[in-house]
Amino acid sequence: MRTQVAIVGAGPAGLVLGRLLSAAGVESVIVEARDRRYVQQRVRAGLLEPGTVEVLAECGVDGRLRREGMPQDRFDLRFAGRSHRVEVAELTGRGMTVYGQSEVVKDLIAARLEEGAPLLFAAEDVRLHGVQSASPHVTFRHAGDERRLDCDFVAGCDGFHGVSRRTIPPDRLRVVEHVYPFWWLGILAQVPPPANELVYTRHDDGLALLTLRTPERTRLYIQCGTDEQLENWPAERIWQVLRQRLATDDGFELRDGPVLEKGFTHLRSFVTEPMQYGRLFLAGDAAHIVPPAGAKGLNLAIADVKVLAAALAGFFATGDETLLGSYSATCLRRVWQTQRFSWFMTSLLHRFPGADAFERRLQVAQLEQIVSSPETQLSFVNSYIGAYPG
Repeated sequence: MRTQVAIVGAGPAGLVLGRLLSAAGVESVIVEARDRRYVQQRVRAGLLEPGTVEVLAECGVDGRLRREGMPQDRFDLRFAGRSHRVEVAELTGRGMTVYGQSEVVKDLIAARLEEGAPLLFAAEDVRLHGVQSASPHVTFRHAGDERRLDCDFVAGCDGFHGVSRRTIPPDRLRVVEHVYPFWWLGILAQVPPPANELVYTRHDDGLALLTLRTPERTRLYIQCGTDEQLENWPAERIWQVLRQRLATDDGFELRDGPVLEKGFTHLRSFVTEPMQYGRLFLAGDAAHIVPPAGAKGLNLAIADVKVLAAALAGFFATGDETLLGSYSATCLRRVWQTQRFSWFMTSLLHRFPGADAFERRLQVAQLEQIVSSPETQLSFVNSYIGAYPG
């Protein structure tokens, strides 16, 4: 097989990259280790920045998103038993959209298959070769056959545990990582959202987050310890803790309902520098992980491949490698701004082990500054929608 760009990974990053390249007349083949069913059912967050929605529109896959997505023009920042609505769209002229990542992936897969562009699921033993040369290639087994895919460039979009980053010699990478001392317990409940906006809650016992999935289903998160077991969290305890942490002085009511899914999320910040090695370019979770409080993972992946697609399209159109050479530096500026905001949200809303009364009171003071100062709130909200300075 021969193509211009071999894309390893059929998550949002790889699928969007393939779609943008097709629009620019650049050929690609997507190779994915998992089967289609697994890829489409992976549960991830689904809070889309306006810039992400614009890229999906550019890809021609925003029809169902526009019909079924849930616009979020504000959110509730809750602390000390009080709710404070932050008017995102009023402050910035732009809002967020709730639309599950699994739905984004379904739309992208359907569009690629309709286009007839190569998308190979269930590829085994994927390996990258010669990425420092002018003729890299990818080998794998597919449908029982040994395959070789020759290409001009490789895009590593295969996530944190994928093969792409591990192909780069360790002495050519600088990895920066921070592991947070708590987890999230996330649930999906068959109950209509009690509010039309997201609710971020800082409680003395730890974070609680209420978000929307559909008009009939709610996703909720609880900060918990790193030694928890799912069997210690029956539905009765989950709803009791959520009611306690989400409670307000004006009597907020949280309905319970059947818990359809539950699981733990480990929190870490992780950045790989640089994001390119020879003719291999990393994008999305293959290059960086952000803690989930800012809901930035998907959005950051889409921002990466937008830059990469423009650089690759420019090269194939003119032979100019300038944008390819600056890919890593360009992306890392946004990556670190996103890490800064995600770290700030994490530090603001969680109870850290060993934190004393002084540190907890500082959290409240910072929250009060956000809701009372127009300048602080505008800066905060711009980061929330992905409009970073510079």
